[in-house]
Amino acid sequence: MQQKLKNKLMLKAVIDTNVFVSAAITEKVKPAQILKAWREKKLGVIISPGILKEIGEVIFKPKIKRISFWTDKERHQLIKDLAKICIFTPGSLKLKKLLKHAPDHKFIVAAEEGKADYIVSGDRHLIDLGAYKGIKIVSVTEFLQILKNELQE
Repeated sequence: MQQKLKNKLMLKAVIDTNVFVSAAITEKVKPAQILKAWREKKLGVIISPGILKEIGEVIFKPKIKRISFWTDKERHQLIKDLAKICIFTPGSLKLKKLLKHAPDHKFIVAAEEGKADYIVSGDRHLIDLGAYKGIKIVSVTEFLQILKNELQE
């Protein structure tokens, strides 16, 4: 899927599960702005089966459901939308160990397979990596500024 934005290729990003969780907790946080940009087709989101599974598991955890403003219907709709609207990658690329937390490799794999511009995360160990094969790994705040600048061009 290649979407164009103002005669330019749209930014493509892999979004860490923690960004979705933060957006589910309150709509007044920066992660919710990233989901809004994706829903408004201002951003291409890359996802793999492993990432989709993790998001589904985490947003339905009782602990998250208690503090979230999303209804179960909204959670199910998000999963359907992610499966339907995102740029899907197989998540099958094998990487040598880059991170102490091996389950986070799936974000790097999806980014490489989907030729992402960015990985957006709230996890310090991912952000501290800085980049992988030209794919920048940034915080939510950094990414929102990048997206804002991109949309103004």
